[in-house]
Amino acid sequence: MNKLKYALYTGCTAKESTPELLKSTLAVAKALDIELIILEEASCCGASHLQDFDDFLSLTLNARNICYAEKLGFTMITICNTCQLNLSMTKKKLDKNKELKAKVNQKLNEVGLEYKGNVDIKHFLYALIDDIGVEEIRKRVKKPLANINIAPFYGCHNIRPSSLQSKNNGNENPYVPDSIERLIDALGGNSIDYAHKNKCCGFHVELQAPKTANILSGNAMTDAMDNNADAVVTPCPLCHLRLDVQQHNISKEIGRDVKMPILHLPQMIGLALGLAPEDLGLNHNISEITFL
Repeated sequence: MNKLKYALYTGCTAKESTPELLKSTLAVAKALDIELIILEEASCCGASHLQDFDDFLSLTLNARNICYAEKLGFTMITICNTCQLNLSMTKKKLDKNKELKAKVNQKLNEVGLEYKGNVDIKHFLYALIDDIGVEEIRKRVKKPLANINIAPFYGCHNIRPSSLQSKNNGNENPYVPDSIERLIDALGGNSIDYAHKNKCCGFHVELQAPKTANILSGNAMTDAMDNNADAVVTPCPLCHLRLDVQQHNISKEIGRDVKMPILHLPQMIGLALGLAPEDLGLNHNISEITFL
């Protein structure tokens, strides 16, 4: 297999709040012979909040980020569901509206950039499935996740709206997604099916409505627990923060003790590839990884 190269948009969270995600992503990429070129000049995507205050600024900011991937000429890879959503929305709006694209480019010209719209934007999850392939990953497994029940938690923004995301996620069904389950199977683990795997974790209302956020997270966590999960895995650092860091507050809110190991997607893959826990940043996880 020829070496794959991507332009990696890290987003903010993977560099600051969840450094274990960036560390494990780079480790897994190296193990799979993938070259990830970090877009060091890129900035925050606006986290699905900036456009509420200034939609044009949000479009310009994300177009600027995409420009750096265009300069490299590689597919832009994200490791955050919300970043994936904002970048994809920007691309769709600018590619469909020449007048808006010209207006954004007029602003980008001030910093010597021009948005062209000639690169795809894909989450790391779907790059692995589409470009590496589940069966190839299966061949690379050194330490199967045998006898581990893993509950996939998709979150919202990687699979919704499907009219936007379907192009870059293999037409994932937002009501019955199965990409993470296929990966879990390839890694030798047991995937757990449960009703809340494609629900909202509550991250984006955490500051305004912490009670609601804790209830949403609690619904997902207890559903996974009641279906005998040993761990939850998510492709989104924001979902990971909510489920991993807030277990104490979730427990208080729902009146039930919630304890569950929460893995970033590349941490799960890396363990099955035989990578050392410290190389995957597992020491940064808040919840104890009880099955190691």
